[in-house]
Amino acid sequence: MDLTGAKWRTSTRSNSNGGNCVEVAGNLPGVVLVRDSKDRAGAVLTFDPAAWRSFVAAPPVQG
Repeated sequence: MDLTGAKWRTSTRSNSNGGNCVEVAGNLPGVVLVRDSKDRAGAVLTFDPAAWRSFVAAPPVQG
């Protein structure tokens, strides 16, 4: 998959102190991309947009 046009943003659910952050790109057709902001050259997870919306809508896990 060509990720050249991905426009990354820090997730609104990321930790605000710069530690546990993920970046999300939702501008490519038919896919939502997620990566670790501390390892931008590392692995990228891909999600179907409907699956991503379900994930984001789910209540946070307490623990």
